[in-house]
Amino acid sequence: MAARRSYGLTVKEIGGNGKALTVGLVVATLLTTAAALWLSLRLYDQHEKDMRRQDILSAARQSALNFTSLDYRHYDRDSANVLESATGDFKKQFSAQTQDLTKLVAENRSVSEGHVLDAGIVRSDAHSARVLVVADSKVTNTAVPKGEARTYRLQLDLVYRDGRWLTSDVEFVG
Repeated sequence: MAARRSYGLTVKEIGGNGKALTVGLVVATLLTTAAALWLSLRLYDQHEKDMRRQDILSAARQSALNFTSLDYRHYDRDSANVLESATGDFKKQFSAQTQDLTKLVAENRSVSEGHVLDAGIVRSDAHSARVLVVADSKVTNTAVPKGEARTYRLQLDLVYRDGRWLTSDVEFVG
């Protein structure tokens, strides 16, 4: 009778190496799971940072647009838009000046059509940010009825309150 050849090993033939193989597989599985979990947490953290960055830039752009787009025909609405995205001292100051500005804007028939050209974050964390914004506007009024182009470089400080980024300070820079 012909001899049978077997290339596979039985558990009995593996002997003590079977436990080592099992332990090795368990360790490899644990290491792979830990690495996958670590990478998932890193990706989630990066996604959160990217979303926060986009939210900050969006809020700063809108705030700058509101600030540079004012029309005497509906100044109440326009100033309310500025105040809606404002907080702190900036909100207090703008609110205190609204009555005088309403009169001045109406007397001069002022219209400012703003356009945000670019915005960049200088610094940010989970609760505050500083953003530089470059905006252009075309301003018309009784003194310049054909319009005049203006460029603004604004530094906006924002704070995160009640799930929203609000402008707490605006400075003209450069």
